[in-house]
Formats: sequence, C-alpha cells, structure tokens
Amino acid sequence: MAKTNVLLSFSLFLVLFHGSLGLTADRSRQHQGQCQLDRLNALKPGNRIKSEAGETESWDPNHDQFQCAGVAVVRRTIEPNGLLLPSYSNAPQLVYIVQGRGMTGTLMPGCPETFQESQESQGQGRRRLQDQHQKVHRFREGDVIALPAGVAHWCYNDGKERVIAVTVLDMANSANQLDDMNPRNFYLAGNPQEEFQQVQGQPRHRGEQRTGREPFRGHGQQQCNNIFCGMDTRFLAEAFNVSEQVARKLQSESDRRGNIVRLRQEEQEQGQRGEHRNGLEETMCTMRIRENIGDPSRADVFTPEAGRISTVNSHNLPILRYIQLSAERGVLYNEAMMMPHWNLNAHSIMYAIRGQAHVQVVDHSGRTVFDGEMREGQVLTVPQNFAVVKRSDQQSFEWVSFKTNDNAMISPLAGRTSALRAMPAEVLANAFRISVEDAKRIKFARQETTLTSHRSTRSGSWAEA
Repeated sequence: MAKTNVLLSFSLFLVLFHGSLGLTADRSRQHQGQCQLDRLNALKPGNRIKSEAGETESWDPNHDQFQCAGVAVVRRTIEPNGLLLPSYSNAPQLVYIVQGRGMTGTLMPGCPETFQESQESQGQGRRRLQDQHQKVHRFREGDVIALPAGVAHWCYNDGKERVIAVTVLDMANSANQLDDMNPRNFYLAGNPQEEFQQVQGQPRHRGEQRTGREPFRGHGQQQCNNIFCGMDTRFLAEAFNVSEQVARKLQSESDRRGNIVRLRQEEQEQGQRGEHRNGLEETMCTMRIRENIGDPSRADVFTPEAGRISTVNSHNLPILRYIQLSAERGVLYNEAMMMPHWNLNAHSIMYAIRGQAHVQVVDHSGRTVFDGEMREGQVLTVPQNFAVVKRSDQQSFEWVSFKTNDNAMISPLAGRTSALRAMPAEVLANAFRISVEDAKRIKFARQETTLTSHRSTRSGSWAEA
C-alpha cells in the first residue's frame, strides 16, 4: 500500500511539473553547452546610442553569462513626447517599466482595428481621412509587458518624466528560427543604428544584383536602415498605392533622429484624442500583454520587517505561456535577506533597480562564482540550479528578475518551505554528521518562508514550532 501511495505521489509530481520542466527541456535542446562559468559579474551596459528623444543602452550578448542564459539585454530611456519607432525582433521579449508612464501598441497580423477616429471636417465640406488602428495599451511604472517574437510594436511617452524600460530578449527560445544567437531588431521606420553592435560579426549582405533605387550610399555617408530600404521604390509605391515620392519617404534615407524620435505638436494632440478609445475587446487579438508587479498591495510574499516579492507568470498573464518567460519583482528593506535558494526550472537575469545588496552565487561544485555588491543599473545572470542568496545592508535593495520559463519556480534552502525542512531529521543528522537535536534546530529555527530580517526576533524556540 505504501509503495502504491509513493507511485501515485510521484505520478502526480510528474503531471504537475511536466509543463514547466518540459518547456525548459525543449529550450535547452536548442541551446546547450554554454554554461561552463568560472566567474559571474554584475555588468553595466557596454554600448550607448543617443537618439533625438532618448537613448538606447545594451549589454554585450556575447558575454559568457548571457550566452549561458541565451538572452540579450537592452535598456531604453524615452524622454517626454518621445516615440520609440515601430520594430519587431527575432525573439520573444519581456519589458519591465522601471520609471514613467505612456502608451504602447502591438501590431498583431489579421487582428481587427478596434479604434476608429471620429469624423472631422476640414472646411468647404471636405472631410479628412479617418484613422483606424489596433488596440493601444497604457503602461506605468512596475508594469511587465510581453512581446511575442516577430510582432511589431511601438512605444510613446506622453507623461512628464522619462520612461526607463529594461528588456530581455530570449534568444534561445524556439520562436527564434535563425541559425545564430544574435539579437536583431527589424525597424519599420527611421534610420536607427544597430543596437547590439558587438554581435554583428558578419558583414551585411547588400544585394549586388539589386535593381532600382539603391538605398545604401558610399563610405562616410548616411545609410538607410529600416526594412523598406532594400526594396525598390516602385514596388513600394505599387504595394501601398501611393506615389514614388511618398514611397521614398518610407525609406527614411536622410533621417538622422535615431530610433527614438520627438513627436510634433499636431501628432501629440491626435494621440491624446484617441488615447482611451479602443472599442470592443476580442479574444486572442486583444490578449492582455501587461501586468503590474510594482504595486506593493499586489505582493505575493510580504514580510513587514524584510520586504516583499511579486511575480508574474502564465497563470496571471496567459500570454507568457506562448513566449515562455516570467518575471519577479523584489524589495529588500535594509538589513534583510532573501533566503538562499535555487531556480528550479529557469535561468534568472537580475536587474538592480535601486539601492545595493551583497549577492553570492554558487555552482554545482560548491564554487562561489559571484560574491560581491550589486548596484543600481547592473545586470547579473544566475544560471538554472545555481544557488543564490542576497542580503541588503544599510540601504534597501530593489530588483527585477527575468526568468526563462513561463512558470518559473524556486526551491529555498532555508526556512519553513525549504528542502532541508522537508527532510527527516535523521537524514540531515547523517548527511551533515550532526546530532538529531541540531538537525531539528536547522529545520525549525527559521519560520519565515522567503524573506527574513536581521532585526526580526524569533517567535518562540524551534521546539515550539
């Protein structure tokens, strides 16, 4: 009977974990052998590109720890009235809004245009063309925004402060069907520079037999760098049913504003008029793409003296099931700790939002691969199953972790839900060569689950727990 119960329990375990662990297995088959890491580093961005209304900073995706996780990281700063030009990527993206508010649009192929502009006369009985477009989403600080691979999107800052957004691109995701791990942003407009210059090891093929207008110029002159540039203007004019003069403007050859541009006053007013008029919601086409994890009242874990943790996964944001990513937002008050743990089924890419903390990461052989301070603006990759602990000192610490699984899970090493707490005291006593009494102290002395504070007092002895 006992054997039957064990088998049933094990079968239930397999059923519950099949989805999340299976996704990780599929992902790892596409990206193997990159995690032989002797040392991790908390990294600052290595590349910065200024635009008319903001800047783009990227981390070198060829760095060992990003190659291990199979990701690329970029941070964009958009000034008030700044527009991030529409683009799409070869990999799914998860965006965290560190600061600011604004609006964004995702352009889903075949989905209906749920916004329709009201008719307005232009005088003398004429009416100007009415605008129609797909749904516009509002965002604010603390939001996580999910962007599937190949889906074009844009972003506009209509607030009074800068928008700062950190984005992780999951290059190892099966949605990336290209033969390499190079992140690529395909811009539909403008003339932006390459955001990940370090990875462009191969020269761009410029189509020696291209006919018609040649968008690329000689050395030292401005290049055209959006997807319309390589197309003949005659083809564009025919496709859009416009003049060649208008079609040529799609190629933005003389545009030097970069990938973040400033809107003119007329465009700002039109954007404000249509801001909240999205019409009826559909199902798949208007699937929710954002969830706020910055609001303290939304915390999944809260310890009054230690801090809070909020998570977003495919259970509360279903679109994450398709892009196989999730996120965790954490706050440690001063002199607080997040219990030592490992990520069960995902790599974790941690971005420091504010403050600093001491972080240690340990690999499978017990080596400390990172032991140092993590400060605002730095990124640290914690590979799957590596043990990690973080502790704040005299100031608080805030971070967001991007996880490479839509239902990422952690396994604590200490506390009420820890792996050691789940073991019989006799097993611990023999494993660590300690007395059974000490083993029980290790199991029961700490009652918190995820967060603890140096200032907190223990509520009773282990024997009373």
